[in-house]
Amino acid sequence: MNQTDRFCPSCAATLETEDVFGQERLVCAGCQRVIFYDPKVAAICIVHREGRVLMIRRATDVGYGLWGLPGGYVDRGEVVEKAAAREVWEETGLEVETKELLGLFSDEGNPVIVAAYAARETGGTLEAGPEALEVGFFDVDHLPELAFPRDQDILVRWRDDLEGTG
Repeated sequence: MNQTDRFCPSCAATLETEDVFGQERLVCAGCQRVIFYDPKVAAICIVHREGRVLMIRRATDVGYGLWGLPGGYVDRGEVVEKAAAREVWEETGLEVETKELLGLFSDEGNPVIVAAYAARETGGTLEAGPEALEVGFFDVDHLPELAFPRDQDILVRWRDDLEGTG
């Protein structure tokens, strides 16, 4: 719940915390509007080259200096597959074509839902963008320290799909 919201976006009355559908939510004291917060959607790609996967060393606050799969937030109204490809280009300089959806990944208490795609490299030049300290390809069995444990789960799903065991 966003504790900084204090007033109703509909009528400007004070928001109060109440139990709604078994969960604490903000409710307007005036018009009784229940405030539901939407999750954020992120999209990532697994880009492979010669059996290795593309990773970025993060230059953003969350996970600074650690490694992760290239990706980021989907803009409102943006096609998720295009967002995944855009994020790869912004962070690594590579152009990709998204392929199959590997799955949706979420964690209890985390407002971010991650859509993970397999992707095929189609062009560009590998170079770190403004949100990456470094970029490179790594063997899946010898990855650097990851910013997000779910990246390991996504790579397992990708490998299982490649091997036909998923």
